Amino acid sequence: MISKDEILERTNRGLDVFKYYLGMPFKPGKNFRNPLYEDKNASCNIYFDKHSMMFKMKDFGNEGYSGDCFWFVATLKGLNLKTDFVSIINLIAKDLHLDVVTDSKQSIHPIRRNKEATIQIIEVDVPIYEIVEKTFTCSELEYWQQYGITKVVLDTFHVSSVNVFKSVNRNNEPFKIKSSEIDPVFAYKGLGYVKIYRPMNKKYRFLYGGEMPDTYCFGFEQLPNKGDIVFITGGEKDVMSLYAKGFHALCFNSETATIPIQIIEMLERKFRHIIFLYDSDETGKRESLRQCSTLSGHNVIRIELPLPGTKKEKDISDFFASGKTKSDLQALITGALEKYYSNTLMLIKSCEMDYNNPPQNSKTVVSVNNVPLGTYDNLLCVTGGEGTGKSNFISAIIAGTLIEVDEYSEIDTLGLDITPNFKHKAILHYDTEQSEYQLYKNMTKTLKRSGLSHMPDSYHSFYLASLSRKERLDIIRDSMDLYYHRFGGIHLVVIDGIADLIRSANDEAESVAIVDELYRLAGIYRTCIICVLHFVPNGIKLRGHIGSELQRKAAAIISIEKDDNPVYSVVKAIKVRDGSPLDVPLLQFSWDTDKDMHIFAGEKPVEDKERRKRNDLINVAKEIFYTRKSLSYSELSELLCEMLDVKERTSKNYIQYMKSNGIISQNTYNNYIAGKLCNSSFAS
Repeated sequence: MISKDEILERTNRGLDVFKYYLGMPFKPGKNFRNPLYEDKNASCNIYFDKHSMMFKMKDFGNEGYSGDCFWFVATLKGLNLKTDFVSIINLIAKDLHLDVVTDSKQSIHPIRRNKEATIQIIEVDVPIYEIVEKTFTCSELEYWQQYGITKVVLDTFHVSSVNVFKSVNRNNEPFKIKSSEIDPVFAYKGLGYVKIYRPMNKKYRFLYGGEMPDTYCFGFEQLPNKGDIVFITGGEKDVMSLYAKGFHALCFNSETATIPIQIIEMLERKFRHIIFLYDSDETGKRESLRQCSTLSGHNVIRIELPLPGTKKEKDISDFFASGKTKSDLQALITGALEKYYSNTLMLIKSCEMDYNNPPQNSKTVVSVNNVPLGTYDNLLCVTGGEGTGKSNFISAIIAGTLIEVDEYSEIDTLGLDITPNFKHKAILHYDTEQSEYQLYKNMTKTLKRSGLSHMPDSYHSFYLASLSRKERLDIIRDSMDLYYHRFGGIHLVVIDGIADLIRSANDEAESVAIVDELYRLAGIYRTCIICVLHFVPNGIKLRGHIGSELQRKAAAIISIEKDDNPVYSVVKAIKVRDGSPLDVPLLQFSWDTDKDMHIFAGEKPVEDKERRKRNDLINVAKEIFYTRKSLSYSELSELLCEMLDVKERTSKNYIQYMKSNGIISQNTYNNYIAGKLCNSSFAS
C-alpha cells in the first residue's frame, strides 16, 4: 500500500493533489473562493508550510476549512480523516495514477496532468511589515475604557496604538495605513508577527504582518498557573475586558478556528472549568455548540450571553459596556453550573440534612463537624481515638463560625480563636460514619452552643455513609464547586472521616492521591479543609500512609486525647507550620452538667507541657537510633526535618533540647548517639 510520505514525494508535496481535486486554476499564495462552502469573499489560498514541508490550504474567512491535502480530500468526499485515512490514501493513489514500486520490474506511472499544471514548490514569503507606534490618545483610551480596559491592561497584553502600518498585499504590492481620529489603528503584538485591529473600519478590520504562528492564542501568556475558570472567547477585546473584571480568558484567531487538543488538555490541568463564551450571533452560537460537541470528552461548557446578537450587542465586552457587572456574569456562570451539575444536585438533595424533618433514631456513631482552624488554601487535620471528645470539640468550633451578631462573640469555643463567617460564605460538612440521627443530634448541639434556633442558609451538612467511596469523593468535589459559586466562596469544609474516601488508609498510592486532591481543592476554592482522622497518634507522628501524607501536607495537626484524669480531654498540637508544636500550650476541656455541654478548662500547667515535650522527643530519638548507632549533626537535623516536617531552625532547637535533657549525647567523634533517657522509661 502506498504511504503518506510517498504520496507527498510524488505530488510536489501535495500541490498536485490540490490541483487535481480543486479542478480550477490557482497560484500558491493567491486568494480564491473556497469551493467547500458558499464563500462570498476570496479569502482562501494554497501555501507551502515550512514546518510540515507540505502544501496546505488556509481559509482566513473560516479557519475550520483549513488543512493539508489529505484533509481536503476527506472533506470533499465526506470521509473521516482519522478512521478513513487508508481509504483516502488509496483514493488519491487511484485518481492520480500513482503506483508503488514493489520490485525492480514494476514501473512507476507518472501523474497524468497538463504541462501548464506542472508547478514547482513555491514558498510564500512572509509579508514584511513595519509599525510606527504612538502614545494612546484620549479618544483611543476612551474607546477601550467603555469595555473596562485600562492602559495598564493594554500594556499587560502588549497592545499598542499605531500611527502608521506598512506592509505588502497578496500581490506583493506595498501599502500604508495611517491612524486617524475616525479610524484608529491598534496592534496586538506577538513574537515576529502583528495583528492589526481597526475597530471603526468595516471593510478591513483585521490585517496581519509577519509570520503568524500555527496556532494564534491571545491571552495565553497572561494565564495563572491554576484557577477555577478560564474563558475561551471570540476576540482579543473580550479577553482583555474579562481580565479587567478579574477573570481569566484567551482567544484564538476566530470562533471558527480549530483548537488543538493539546491546549485543551493543558487548560484542564490548570483550571477546574473551561467555558466557551462566544458571541451571541448565529456564528457564535453555532461554533460554541460545535466546539463543545467536538470536545465532549473534556471538561468544557458554554454560556450564551443574553444579548440580541447585533453588531453592537453580541460579545462579553458589549455586555460590560451596557452596564452589566462582574456579578451579572457570575450569575450566568452559576446558572450554567447549576445546569451542568443537574444530576449531582439531585444526589446532593438526597444527602442533605433537613433540620425541620429529623430522621428516625438509628445506630449511634461518634461524629465531628466543620470548623475554620488553620489558614485558607490549606488542610487542617484533627485526630484522636473514640471517646476523646472530638465531636464536641468540632461542634464548638462550628458554633464559633455560625456567629451572626457581636453579642454571641463570648460563646465557649474550647479555648480556640475562631473566625466567624460574617461574609456568609458556604460552610460544608460531610460525614461518612455517623447515622442520620446522630448527625442531626450533633447539629442541634452546635446550634445551641452558637445561640441560634435555626439553620443558617450557608451551613450545609451531608450524610454520605450510604454512598460508595468513589461517590463520596465525587459528591464532595462537585458540591464544593457548586456552593463556591452559589455563596461567593467557601469559609470552611469538614470531612469526617477522610479514611472512608479510600479503600485502605494504609494504601500508599490512594493516600497520596486523596490528600493531594483535597489540598488542590483547598487551593482552588481558597478555603480551609478540616480532615478528621480516627487514628490515635504515636507521640508527634500520625500512623499509616494517610497519616504520613497529612503530616506532610497539612498546615496543622491537632490531636484530642484523654488526660491522666479522665474528666478532662487534652488538645495538643502535633504539627504547626512555621513553628514547633511542642511549644504550643496544652488546652483542656471537660463536661459541664449544668450547661449540658463541654466547656473550656484552661491550659495545662507548664510542668505537664514540659513533660509532654520531653516524652515525645524521647520517642522520636528511640525511633531514630533503633537502627542507627550514630549520626552527624547535619544528618540528625535533616532526619528530624523529614520525620517531623519541621524547618531546619526548629530541628536545631530540638537537637539542643534533647542534648541538654539527656535524650541524646555525643561520642568521642562528636557524632550524636542515644542518651540515657532513650534507654529508660519515661520520667514522671
